[in-house]
Amino acid sequence: MNAVAQDSWLDQEDDPVVTVEGRIDFRAEDAYWQAVHRSQPYYRGECGYEEDYAPAYCVGYIGFAQYGGTFEDAEKSLIANWVRIKGDSCLTVDEAIQAIRAAWHHASQPALAAA
Repeated sequence: MNAVAQDSWLDQEDDPVVTVEGRIDFRAEDAYWQAVHRSQPYYRGECGYEEDYAPAYCVGYIGFAQYGGTFEDAEKSLIANWVRIKGDSCLTVDEAIQAIRAAWHHASQPALAAA
């Protein structure tokens, strides 16, 4: 990610309230990522699922349901969302965006999202 994109979340305004209910199965997505997160190429053993990876995956699959379209078009908003909710996550923005992107792409594949 280039420096401009990385810092662009600072200028991101609050997103409008958008209902995503019925557009994605949140429980299925969370269960999927909880089961496979350790096998992902960006996984770091010192980071846990609940505190570190789950928020990033959540931003990705909820972001897909909320924004649709392409990941690249939504990336600025997704980064802003991550920064708002990351809490004490050990992931940097660059690390989190890999998990966010993976969750976005998984949610965009209906056959895979049900797996």
